[in-house]
Amino acid sequence: MSHTPEPDDDYDLDLDAGAPPQPVFHVEQALLGALLLDPRRLGDLTGITADSFSTAAHTAVFAAISTLPPPAPDEHVKNATWLDLVLTTARQQARGLTASDLHALVQVCPWPRHAPAYARMDEAEHARRRLAAAADRLAHTVHDASLPDPVQTVLTEADALATVVDDIAARFPPRAGALPRTPAPPPPAALGYMEAIEEERLLLATATAYPAGIEAVPWLLPGDLVVPLHAGLWQCLTALARRQEPVDPVTVLWEAQQRGLLDDGSDPGEVLQMLAQPAASVEHWAERALQRSLLTTADHTAQRITACAGDLTNTPFQLVVGTRRALADIGAVRTRWQHATTPVPPPRPAPTTRAGPPTTTVAHTARPVRAAR
Repeated sequence: MSHTPEPDDDYDLDLDAGAPPQPVFHVEQALLGALLLDPRRLGDLTGITADSFSTAAHTAVFAAISTLPPPAPDEHVKNATWLDLVLTTARQQARGLTASDLHALVQVCPWPRHAPAYARMDEAEHARRRLAAAADRLAHTVHDASLPDPVQTVLTEADALATVVDDIAARFPPRAGALPRTPAPPPPAALGYMEAIEEERLLLATATAYPAGIEAVPWLLPGDLVVPLHAGLWQCLTALARRQEPVDPVTVLWEAQQRGLLDDGSDPGEVLQMLAQPAASVEHWAERALQRSLLTTADHTAQRITACAGDLTNTPFQLVVGTRRALADIGAVRTRWQHATTPVPPPRPAPTTRAGPPTTTVAHTARPVRAAR
């Protein structure tokens, strides 16, 4: 095996020369070293591919090992012919790879027979990276202002993330202590916060002016509104409508006082003024609020999954549990969104009454009563 270094050597077995590599880097080295020492061990591995490795160089070496025919065991211990083929093939993807690098992989492998255990560890880390990448795509979609249909695109990414989770769950069965230990990050600020404030004001004012519209939006919850006072006022409106009591700015203000919503120093006059400026329809502003709630929930879900995936103490199944719990929040808002945006089918016409069958027998006539003799 040639030891001549390349003048354009751009390969480094380390991920970052300025920081020590993570444990998975050493696991990958041990796995590749085991396969270089005993290529037959490749047949003992399941669920691992070239994409399972964290560096381009490791990926290239594994791809070469897995595509080249394994050497005869007795020949492999006598010469480095097969290792030369691995080096030549791998350098098509990692041109800076040298013979010394392959020697280093061999030297760091403790036991070649432990290759399946190394592969399982590498697969677990690959699962972590897959989840992190899927969560990053979800977060990117949430913040992409150029999307013509942001909700549908976000839901598609959420479904793709769920597919990744299902695949990981199939590979890693449940274990004890499945709950992730990673603390959840704080909820993010609502998307378009200033715009949300104005739209929520219009929602409350329009619902006050046209309380009949409140019944048409049962899918909107107080938690969908970003301002606590607005959420409380929506509760006042829905309570008054449910009790069939008069609804106007004054009755809503009184209900707000009864619920303690003005205890934070809110100016009653400003509340009255806000409730007196309706526009458009209740359904329009409610749907806008629900859409923002769904996107904000998706953003928080992505952050939670990213935090779990970044916590190296979590096992693959803990990642599955944590991710599914986070996705359940999107699912809850998604159900209400579908209810809000699904057209109501027109009522079915009442069936027409069919005429009875025609009478084919002659009506019987009453027999004459014989006179008594």
